[in-house]
Amino acid sequence: MTAGFVVDPGSPERRRLSSPATVEEQLSLLNEASRRIGSTLDLRQTGRELMEVSVPRFADAAGVLVHDRLVADGEFPGRTADGTAILRRIATGTTGRASDYLAAFPLDEVAAYPAWSPYARSMTTARTILYPRMDAGTAREIALSWKRDVVISLLQDCSFLVVPLRARGRVLGFVVFTRTAASPPFHEKDVALAEELTGRTALCLDNARLYDRERRTALTLQSSLLPADLPAPPGLEIASRYLPASDLTGVGGDWYDVIPLPGHRVALVVGDVMGHGTRAAATMGQLRTAARTLASLDLTPKEVLFRLSRMTQDLDATQIATCVYATYDPITHTCAIGRAGHVPPILLGPDGKTRLIELPPGLPLGIGGQAFDMRELTLPTDSVLVFYTDGLVESRDRDLDSGIRDLRRVLECSYQDLEDLCDATIATQRPPHERDDIALLLARVRDLSPAEFARWELPFEARSASEARRLVRATLRSWGQTAVLDTTELVVSELVANAVNHGSGPIELRLLRGSTLLCEVADRSPQPPSLWRPDLDDEAGRGLNLINRFSYRWGSRPTATGKIVWCEVRLP
Repeated sequence: MTAGFVVDPGSPERRRLSSPATVEEQLSLLNEASRRIGSTLDLRQTGRELMEVSVPRFADAAGVLVHDRLVADGEFPGRTADGTAILRRIATGTTGRASDYLAAFPLDEVAAYPAWSPYARSMTTARTILYPRMDAGTAREIALSWKRDVVISLLQDCSFLVVPLRARGRVLGFVVFTRTAASPPFHEKDVALAEELTGRTALCLDNARLYDRERRTALTLQSSLLPADLPAPPGLEIASRYLPASDLTGVGGDWYDVIPLPGHRVALVVGDVMGHGTRAAATMGQLRTAARTLASLDLTPKEVLFRLSRMTQDLDATQIATCVYATYDPITHTCAIGRAGHVPPILLGPDGKTRLIELPPGLPLGIGGQAFDMRELTLPTDSVLVFYTDGLVESRDRDLDSGIRDLRRVLECSYQDLEDLCDATIATQRPPHERDDIALLLARVRDLSPAEFARWELPFEARSASEARRLVRATLRSWGQTAVLDTTELVVSELVANAVNHGSGPIELRLLRGSTLLCEVADRSPQPPSLWRPDLDDEAGRGLNLINRFSYRWGSRPTATGKIVWCEVRLP
């Protein structure tokens, strides 16, 4: 008796084949199966390949069914209390009555198989079940469980073989082989051949499952580490691309980020962790999280890079990382940039010409403890900042300088749309073989419109607070933001009054409408404001408490001539 072979108790006496397949025929079929089954790491394609090999050479009809969770999640389901199994049909094959067969056993159907059925028992026992000729009663029971009468005519008097898909000690599902009443029934030697075919298929299916699970995990990791949607900061148009070195794993060590800062300013970050795969992606995730945390402190680029480098020293010493970090103020068009061992950013001017933004390269993150340099520049309207990683410009066939020259030539082509420019850059610059991870971030500068930005010079005197209220009231009404009019009047009045009482003139008031309403008051005093709780009889000290109470958030930052005190009001 062949190992794993079971005669179903309800079936008639097993009959030997009158003309069993010869050894040469079996070897020929197995040889074809070795060549054709498992050509891809795809579950459904592997099932189709088994159908193509086995139908009609071995069976008149066949079907491959696997646990549904293997397809959906790449995981095995837990054992059910009632012994039922939920499976998905991933492939079918038949030589005749195709419409009836597909109606009875539709492709990609998900169904529960009761514990008494030959399908569930084959998986539970991990053994083959054979009906040399299926009787009418058994065919009727199976048809009733399916609630499809056509199943009776397809299964009655057929030779029926259920073979479990076993791989690495687990049962993935099963394969059903049938022969019509006009064909000779399955024989013991056919059972051994079916188990050999199914075993090879099961191993290929399990490889596909493992690959799909690893890829699913990698993509989940990558999607959690890279921003799902980049914000649309005022005064900038953003476009980006990320391409991993391997299309199979889908993960790498490059990253980019657009981080909103207080005052509707924004930080632009592109980084590169040397290496590929999950390990590099994990390090990248730590660095990206650290960069976002440091950005929330509203530090300058050189301070962010210095602290990020210190933090990197505590990570994996074998992982070398580079980074470029920039902040941009949409009101002044001022951009401050620093880099740590990274390829230099490029500025595409409104005239269509490019130039490298010259600044000291610095050492990669985590190497040494020296401070980083920073450069400030004013970006013209319609210029484009280009941040990228070395995978875009360097390969075995192209050195870094040549790659940057090629990139600049592509950027100087006339592309008005940033998405088109991204596509053209990737298509032209991406190496065809042995490529590295690629991250690309483009940011186009645009002017703020009168519908989103207003600015006024105010005299350094007490009446400027009432003048500020009047200007704010008129502007918010023209912007259609009357819902926040009272709150904004109050906080702006307190900001201006504090500048008059504790600063030095002249005073500048700014309103910027983005995701929130930004209110800024600039004066010539470098002394930052401090929040304190006044006593009941104190006449001063309540202004900042009111601002803290009615604004979404507030703060201050130094400027070359003094300071800016700002607050944000939530918009409905």
